[in-house]
Amino acid sequence: MAERESQIVLGLDPDPSGLWPVAPGSLRAGASLGPVAAAVLGHCAALIDSTAPACVAVKLQLARFEVLGADGWLVMAELAAHARRCGLLVIADGKRGDIDVSARAYADALTGGLDTPHGRLEGLGADLVTVNPLMGRDAVEPFIAAAREAGSGVLVLVRTSNPGAADLEDLSLEGGGSVWERLAVMVDELGRSGVGEKGLSDVGAVVGATEPGHLPRARELMAHATFLLPGVGAQGGRVEELAAAFAPGRAGGLVSASRSIAEAHRRGAADPQTAARAEAERLRDAAWELSERAGMSV
Repeated sequence: MAERESQIVLGLDPDPSGLWPVAPGSLRAGASLGPVAAAVLGHCAALIDSTAPACVAVKLQLARFEVLGADGWLVMAELAAHARRCGLLVIADGKRGDIDVSARAYADALTGGLDTPHGRLEGLGADLVTVNPLMGRDAVEPFIAAAREAGSGVLVLVRTSNPGAADLEDLSLEGGGSVWERLAVMVDELGRSGVGEKGLSDVGAVVGATEPGHLPRARELMAHATFLLPGVGAQGGRVEELAAAFAPGRAGGLVSASRSIAEAHRRGAADPQTAARAEAERLRDAAWELSERAGMSV
C-alpha cells in the first residue's frame, strides 16, 4: 500500500498521575528538571516517537506544562524541538485572547520571539497557535500579524467541542445566524489576505468534532480555512463524520486526538507504545479514506 499522508494531530495533554513508565532519556539536554517534569518529558517524548510516522503535528496543551512551573517551558521547548526533528508541525494550544501589547506578547512568546535592547528572546516557534476571539477582532489581529512575520498561522476558536459551547456559541443573533457563525465570518475576512497557492489561509479555525452537523455550514462560511478538529475519541467525536472539513483537500482538516492515543493500551493487552502507534495509524487511515471520498465528491 502506498504511504498515506496524515491529517492526525497528536495531542500532548499529560496528566502527571497517568504517565507511561518510561525514562526521560537524552531529551533532558542538560536541563535540571524536577522529577515530575522529567517524567512528563519522558512520557511525551515516547508518545512522539511511537506515533510520529502516523501523524502530521503535535498539539501542546499549554496548561498541562505551565502547571509544572519554571520546568514547564523547558519541557515544552524540548518537545517542540523533538517533534520538529521527527518531521512534525507544532501547535501551541493555549487559547490565548487579549488585546494590543498583551496579545502581541502572547504571540511573540509562542511564535517567533522578540528582539530587545538587552538581547534576543526566543519564542516557542509554534507553527500554529490557538486564539480566543471573544474579545473581538482586535484580540485576534496581533496574533495574525506575529504569525505572518514568523511564517506561521493561527487557529481561531469558532465552534468548540465542549458541551458548554452551546451556552454562548450557539446563541442566535438579532440580525440572523449564531455567535459561532459570526465568528466564522470574521475568520474568513481576516484570512483572505493570507490565502496561499494551495487555496488555504494562514488563519484557520477550531471546529469541534463532537458536533459534526455544524461542519457543512462552517465550511460554507470558511472556504479557505484549515479546521482543527478536536474531540475525537474520548470526547465522543468520530473521524467518519468529518467529511465536510476536507472539502478543500486533505490539509483542510486536522484531526486532533489526545487521550484516545495515549491511553489506547488501557483498552487491550498491548504495551503503551504499540497500542498508541496502532491507534494513531487507525485514525490516520480513517481520515485518509474519508478525505479521499470527500475529494472525489467535490
